[in-house]
Amino acid sequence: MTIYDLLILQIIAHLLADFTFQKEAWVKDKIDHGFKSKYLLRHTFIVLIFSLILSFQFKFIVFSLVIALFHYLIDGFKKKLSIQGNFKDYTFFIDQTIHILVIVGSVLLFKYYFLITPLFIMPITTHQLLIIAGFVLCTKPANIFIKAVFDLYKLKLPDNQGNDMLNAGKLIGNLERMLTLTLLLYGEFEAVGFLIAAKSILRYEGSNTSKTEYVLIGTLLSFGIAILTYVVINQINL
Repeated sequence: MTIYDLLILQIIAHLLADFTFQKEAWVKDKIDHGFKSKYLLRHTFIVLIFSLILSFQFKFIVFSLVIALFHYLIDGFKKKLSIQGNFKDYTFFIDQTIHILVIVGSVLLFKYYFLITPLFIMPITTHQLLIIAGFVLCTKPANIFIKAVFDLYKLKLPDNQGNDMLNAGKLIGNLERMLTLTLLLYGEFEAVGFLIAAKSILRYEGSNTSKTEYVLIGTLLSFGIAILTYVVINQINL
């Protein structure tokens, strides 16, 4: 295992703990109550477990504790950050940037003080790990990122167009991003173009301009995430 493998594994751990296995109710409760949230410690424990398990070495426990501690502090202070006028709209982006910086710093410090000696050799390459991280990113994390962009620009669905469409959009988004990434990895670029065109036609409703614009923005962001993920995977040679 190289330092790049460890870093990618820790990012996967973060995506799983902070997105895939965290409920929306937990996020809302932490924003509303900060350190008094009943879910904060539970979420911190999940972060610790995923970080330690995906390090594949007991020596990383101190650094997993550091990552979890910073996660606890960052999420605890999120309440104060979310009510600050200058930063309120950027809370999600600031929060995630700090989390990633803490993970990168922890991995670099671990490499500086210890040898990377996993419990077993993984039958997987760094490139394959990147692909796994890409697919994880293209699921729930991408949905939450798109929602954060919508919130940043104050974009909302018209009245009576809410939960059903949002839930369907999340599922459709997950499927289209995973399918797009798969097609790109196999070099089927024409198929991706056809997929984008087909969805645009199916989701277009000329009589409802607001809904059409909302869907179009979501579609562009969704496909953009999948395409950018492919570009990163394809360009990084480790």
